[in-house]
Amino acid sequence: MASILNIFIRKFFKHPHPPIAAALGMFLSYYAYQYIFSWIILLFIIGNISLLRVLRLMQNNAENVSAMIKKLGITCLSVAVGFCLGIAARGMMSSSVEFGLLPDRIVSVSGVLVEDPRTLHGGSGLGVLELYECGSSDGSRATAAGRLTVFFPNDSIEDLMHFGRGAGLYLEGRLSSARSNSETDGYVFNSSSVHILSAPSPIERFRTGLRSGIIKSFQNRQGNYPPVWAALSSALLLGVRDDLDVTLSAGFRNSGASHILALSGMHLAIISGLLAFLLKKPFGLKISSLIGAAFILIYVFIAGSQPSLVRAALMYLLGVFAIWTSLKINIFSLLSAAFILQLLFQSNSGESISFILSYLAFFGMISLGNNIHKLLRGRIPAIFSGSISVSLGAFIMTAPIVVYHFGSLRPIGIISCIFLAPLSSLFMLFSIFSLIVVSLPLPLWELISVVLEGIYRLMEFFISFLGFVPGINITNVLPVLIFTITFFILISFMTVWDEERRNKLESFN
Repeated sequence: MASILNIFIRKFFKHPHPPIAAALGMFLSYYAYQYIFSWIILLFIIGNISLLRVLRLMQNNAENVSAMIKKLGITCLSVAVGFCLGIAARGMMSSSVEFGLLPDRIVSVSGVLVEDPRTLHGGSGLGVLELYECGSSDGSRATAAGRLTVFFPNDSIEDLMHFGRGAGLYLEGRLSSARSNSETDGYVFNSSSVHILSAPSPIERFRTGLRSGIIKSFQNRQGNYPPVWAALSSALLLGVRDDLDVTLSAGFRNSGASHILALSGMHLAIISGLLAFLLKKPFGLKISSLIGAAFILIYVFIAGSQPSLVRAALMYLLGVFAIWTSLKINIFSLLSAAFILQLLFQSNSGESISFILSYLAFFGMISLGNNIHKLLRGRIPAIFSGSISVSLGAFIMTAPIVVYHFGSLRPIGIISCIFLAPLSSLFMLFSIFSLIVVSLPLPLWELISVVLEGIYRLMEFFISFLGFVPGINITNVLPVLIFTITFFILISFMTVWDEERRNKLESFN
């Protein structure tokens, strides 16, 4: 055990990555800011223990002590910088909604749509309004600030979808609490009438028109009912799930694969991979990566800035920067740098579930998943080991958060992703092809439509079949958290032990 621990410490200080250390410090101060003084004392103690441990490990090799201390100093400085950045990010978060009037007297609000309005099942709508004014029942008005979730009546959805994000609105209705004992930001506004005060900016109108055009391109050109796969294409490419079949959406959730519907690294990897395939040979790595970066920025602008999609885009852009500057940077440093940047420029997103799950899932795939893959190497067929390792790593790492927020786990998701992830990737590729051929004077759209329907039906089959496996209801998150930490440590030590054992085996002659 001691020798394995020494290997860990030597590897860590041999390749220090300041972004990783800074991300750790930022994580501590952002998510545990109420215990900030306790964290400062704890970090000071850990720093001193680490220094003493390094000196003890290197006492038989005095010439390396200076280098080791220097690396330790860089690591500690990076943690301190990240700690300060986390405090800054926490300070930049938008405050709670401020109405300027008593909440129970508010009958109208004015503001700007900051997200694309969503159509709910039943015909009503949902959106988020950046407030600038509110009014009470006696006619008085006051300045308001913050973001408020609003529900729209059925007859206003068509106009709202036409104008889209950035439209100025005046809403009449009533304010209600979203949860008992809520703070100000726990309110929602149920509007009875909607008045559009101003149109979005030209760039926002162009974006809304482009989104609508893409969605319409999935429809049948003969003007018949849209093909059965059209709503899923809109969901996977643009994140628009308004028209997605309720049964299919529930099937994704019951089979533990609902994350496939959330725009994230998988979706961006498919698009960037297609671009790389088309551009790398004629333009070379650097030029193709730059064109890809521009396309990714346009795609995020069109699809919207969902936290998981922004995380994937930041990692891609940082990777392009590393290519152009010839920097040697590993995947952990990319993830850490993206975490730091996203918290600095989207401070409020750090508290969203999608943000936390996105980073934890990806970290689980590249750390725990990679170690599991090493342990399974040569023991089960390679075609299965990669998928199982990635799915298991993401599932174990996100389990505590899933239990905390939803109170249940769907272990079948580990198996579901092995089938649904490649099928959804293939579905996305053919959906992109359908956008390309829809305007060509060739009967290719009908052929691609048949292929898309076949993939859709196959996904539907797996979702309905795997969705019958019941989940596990868990009310206490503590045992899950202990299991996740224990499992992570155990797999890490087993990986080091397995590598040492394999290196000692004599090769066959």
